[in-house]
Amino acid sequence: MNEVFEELRAALYQVWNRRWVALGVAWGVCVLGWLVVALIPNSYESRARIYVQVDDVLSQQLEISGDGAKELVRVRQTLASGVNLEKVVRATKLGEDITTDSDLQGAVTSLTENVTVKGEQDNLFEVSATIGKGDLSDAENAKLSQDVVQKLLDIFREENISGNRGEVADTLVFLDRQLEERKQELEAAEQRRLAFEAQYPELIGGTGTVSTRLQTLRTEMRGVDGDIAAAQSALAAINGQIAGTPRSIQMPGAGGGGARGALIQAQSQLAAMRSRGLTDSHPDIQSTQRQIGLLERQAANEGDGAYGQPNPAYTSLISIRAERQANVQALSARKAALQADISGMIASQAQEPEVAAEANRISRDYEVLKTKYDELLRDREEMRLRGQVQTERSAFQFEVVDPPTIPRKPAAPNRPILLIGVLIVGLAAGAGVAFVLGQLKSAFSTADRLERALDLPVVGTISRSMTKAREEHARKRFKQFAAGAGALGGVCILLLAVEFIQVGTVA
Repeated sequence: MNEVFEELRAALYQVWNRRWVALGVAWGVCVLGWLVVALIPNSYESRARIYVQVDDVLSQQLEISGDGAKELVRVRQTLASGVNLEKVVRATKLGEDITTDSDLQGAVTSLTENVTVKGEQDNLFEVSATIGKGDLSDAENAKLSQDVVQKLLDIFREENISGNRGEVADTLVFLDRQLEERKQELEAAEQRRLAFEAQYPELIGGTGTVSTRLQTLRTEMRGVDGDIAAAQSALAAINGQIAGTPRSIQMPGAGGGGARGALIQAQSQLAAMRSRGLTDSHPDIQSTQRQIGLLERQAANEGDGAYGQPNPAYTSLISIRAERQANVQALSARKAALQADISGMIASQAQEPEVAAEANRISRDYEVLKTKYDELLRDREEMRLRGQVQTERSAFQFEVVDPPTIPRKPAAPNRPILLIGVLIVGLAAGAGVAFVLGQLKSAFSTADRLERALDLPVVGTISRSMTKAREEHARKRFKQFAAGAGALGGVCILLLAVEFIQVGTVA
């Protein structure tokens, strides 16, 4: 610890012994540093805060609104884009001295470094621009920083509000032109289709439609076959009921004898047997049929109406049978027509394959054009609705919360800190130079340093003796040194005072 203290004492002695050199170096470094600080132009920063709202209830309800998060990202990226900054350079004083493209690119690059866009919240952005050109005054730099921010806001408003509406209008014009072209193509395709269908009506719709129609006809044929089977079954059932129903009924008091009465009873027995599932080959059925035949001949000899009156149930069954017979005949005719249509379509496809291929091509072209036309028409109507919503109630709301103002104080450089820093650097440089000079000369500030250097014992030291005149001269020199050092600090304080006075004087 003592050695460290001794080294520190020796260093201080060397600096103090060469204090005038240290003071001179400090003055030189400080004056030069303060001159450099004075030549640094002031940079002024103008700020503005904007609020961007991209959500709209009406647009969301109509399902024409975009992604709000993507819109906000686009705002952050495009607000300070190179294209916008180039417009700012051309519209402000930054572009007055620009004559070449390289100069313009350099100005845009420099402005890109000095313009920042920060998102404070989801929809709140802060735009700032820092301008410090050496060929402009402080007032001009302050005004230019405000102009840059204001121009950025104007460009953003123009491109994202008016620009969006112009984009919608241009899109509508393009869609209308495309619709007109598709309309003409569709009309031409319709004329070709009508002419082909007039010449080949059986191939209307192309071969794909013919195949579909064949499938439909075959399905309908299967349905007709089922209907015919059901109608024939119903007709057989009604015939059985008619066979078991007497044509006349007994009059009250007329008696139940005679051939007619026996015939009715036999017919009833035959109907009962058939209802039990007996066929005509059954012996009982055959016996009853022979009996009925005999009784019919006997009843014919007895004469009509001898024992009763016509049976209304029998008459009703006869009417039902006639209706069902007509239904069977109609279904049979429908089946024959379907068979003819199927045969004609199959023959057309087999006999004229080229015509069928042409029909398929015409139908396919027409369907493609029709689908594309419908899609364009739907897009055009959606874009028109979007344009009306943006015109009457824009979903993109742009509001300047804090407009850009002319800054009253420079944002950079921080001159007080720089001035004090130059003073410290100057004093350190002076002390360092004095210390180095002391190290270069072979002198010893203490007896201990001499003893360590020579490795010999030091018997003693002789103190320095000064006369009164010498002491007076030393005190005078000390006052001069103190005055020089104080003047250095005073100049620094004066410069600080001038800086604080000048701050806020921008018109």
